[in-house]
Amino acid sequence: MKRMPSRCVRTLGYTAVLLFNAEAFAQSLEDQTPQENVATLRQELDRRVQELDALKRRLADQEAGLARLSRALDSGTLGTLRGAGEGEPSGNAPAAGAAQTAQQSAQPVQPSQPVGQAPVTDSAPPAVAPIFDQPGVLTPRNKFVLEPSFQFSYSSTDRVALVGYTIIPALLIGLIDVREVKTTTLTGGLALRYGITNRMEMELRVPYVYSTNDTVSREIFTGSAQDNVFSSNGRGIGDVEMTLRYQLNEGGPDRFYYIGWLRFKTATGKGPFDVVTDCVTRCVGNTTGTGLPLEQPTGSGFYAVQPGLTWLFPSDPVVFFGNFSYLHSFARSNLSLTILDGEKDFVGRVQPGDIWGFNVGMGLALNEKASVSLGYDQSIVLPTKQNGQTVPGSVRVILGTLLLGYSYRLSPKTTLNFTIGAGLTRDTPDLTLTVRVPISF
Repeated sequence: MKRMPSRCVRTLGYTAVLLFNAEAFAQSLEDQTPQENVATLRQELDRRVQELDALKRRLADQEAGLARLSRALDSGTLGTLRGAGEGEPSGNAPAAGAAQTAQQSAQPVQPSQPVGQAPVTDSAPPAVAPIFDQPGVLTPRNKFVLEPSFQFSYSSTDRVALVGYTIIPALLIGLIDVREVKTTTLTGGLALRYGITNRMEMELRVPYVYSTNDTVSREIFTGSAQDNVFSSNGRGIGDVEMTLRYQLNEGGPDRFYYIGWLRFKTATGKGPFDVVTDCVTRCVGNTTGTGLPLEQPTGSGFYAVQPGLTWLFPSDPVVFFGNFSYLHSFARSNLSLTILDGEKDFVGRVQPGDIWGFNVGMGLALNEKASVSLGYDQSIVLPTKQNGQTVPGSVRVILGTLLLGYSYRLSPKTTLNFTIGAGLTRDTPDLTLTVRVPISF
């Protein structure tokens, strides 16, 4: 059955109302004289003409609004089809849009994008709870992120040195030097990141380090049966770092994001060759005592450069991420140990071992504010060389850490990040706790 146009329906409705009113008016004229009837009819006719004119104007306004809605609907449908890569709509599309307008006119039109434009895909990587040093989400263009941080690190290692010779495997002629070393490091940092573009950012990080070291040992060659404790500490600015990051591709759901970065580490902190060594009781020419530094260093003492690649792969509901990096430290020549009483112990040229690093993790958003991440970080430290030769006792070291991180968005511009790390190898710090609070401006 063919549907009657809405204009005809409204016209029939107005006609029915007029006929009903006319019938009621005719009944009221039966009680009046002919002269009164004529005057009353003229007044009623004028009033009906005015009402009819008002109805016509109202009907014209409604038809104009209906035409505007129809054009807007057809234009929005055409823009959506073009944005999706489809062809032009068929010739029946305007008619179908006009037919649907009567049902949609009562609902407000709220397009998510400007009319005639396809929705823009967000090319920024998804946010996850950060557990590694290199973040995955870059700072937007012309925006600043100020990130204060605090890290607590604790490690405990045992060292046993056998001094003498064996007759049989069960019999040792000589002495045993046993040392237990406990190190606690507190690092407060302030990082500033600036978005050069939406896909490039620069970071400057300034750390302040406080470190304590307690060594429990017995004096070698003295036959002492009592443990001695040698304690030292150090505080001051650490090695300042500068990093440049760039997002290499756009990525997307079930597609990789790649972020390349380059970090330069300075030697602003006090290095191992800048502190005074206790050689009053043990040094090159004296075999008793500690031979340990009287003050703990706050930096590595070497400049270094570290290129790396960060990747993220969103696969709803989780995000997989990781890093590959290589750190190269620049050698220093003519180095000497500073000994108590002003003596110098010449060392020569020292080349710290390069470090290969990689890590992998996964993040899961619990709700719109909270997220959790789990990951593993590993570094391979190569042996250190002195004057072109490998330092005796220096071997390849494997550092492995299991990381668990939490993130909670305190406000649209402030986030609280907490990370706990557990060392999985003997050379890795036993416990690491890190708190970061990035603030956007």
